[in-house]
Amino acid sequence: MPTAKMTALAEIPEIQSGDCLGDIIATALCANNFTLTPSTILVIAQKIISKAEGRSVKLTDIKASHQAEELAEKTAKDPRKVEMILRESDAIVRVREADANGRGSVIITRTHAGFVCANAGIDESNLEEGHLLLLPVDADRSAQQLAEDLETKLGVKPGVVITDTFGRPWRNGLVNVAIGTAGVPPIVDQCGETDAWGRTLSVTQPAFADELAAASGLLMGKADRTPIIIFEGLDWQPRQAGIHELVRNQKEDLFA
Repeated sequence: MPTAKMTALAEIPEIQSGDCLGDIIATALCANNFTLTPSTILVIAQKIISKAEGRSVKLTDIKASHQAEELAEKTAKDPRKVEMILRESDAIVRVREADANGRGSVIITRTHAGFVCANAGIDESNLEEGHLLLLPVDADRSAQQLAEDLETKLGVKPGVVITDTFGRPWRNGLVNVAIGTAGVPPIVDQCGETDAWGRTLSVTQPAFADELAAASGLLMGKADRTPIIIFEGLDWQPRQAGIHELVRNQKEDLFA
């Protein structure tokens, strides 16, 4: 039977702006006696990418616009956070206003990268008080740079997937999804292959990068300090694509 292994990488310190993740990850891999192979995939939490890239902002440095103040009043959110949500978004998709107790509000936006998510993916957890953490400007580029750095340092170029935690339409709860890839195909197209009964597949396209991301969440708890998960033993073919493969075209979105 097919088998695979996933392991949380230990020895990852608190990441600061300007840190070289390639150096940090290479050191941790060696400390944990991991040897990279071309089929190794590293799944990495967006948070440490954004921290290293200096994507943290102080609330005290943000001046809210009139639009942000109006939206903040409806949603009972900090106007400065709302301002950053607007700056990080191409469009507001939906807004649910706060209830009488100032709770339950939601701002769903489409980010510049095309992701539809709450609050433009802006995070406040595991951060110094009064700070916001933004998504990477280009997570595909971040993943590619990290893969190249590791190849330079260790002689092997692994696959890399960068993840963030999103909600999902029609379902409660949160899962990790892919927001950037390097080498790892976002989608595996099985159209034209046959199923176990010999029937030709016509629409089967597993979201491989999202499957990896979701599985990584099992070992990537909010308080676990395990932002990097190593996958070994999977059968996959490297392909340089981009996360845009997983973002549905707006013209094809029947629910937008």
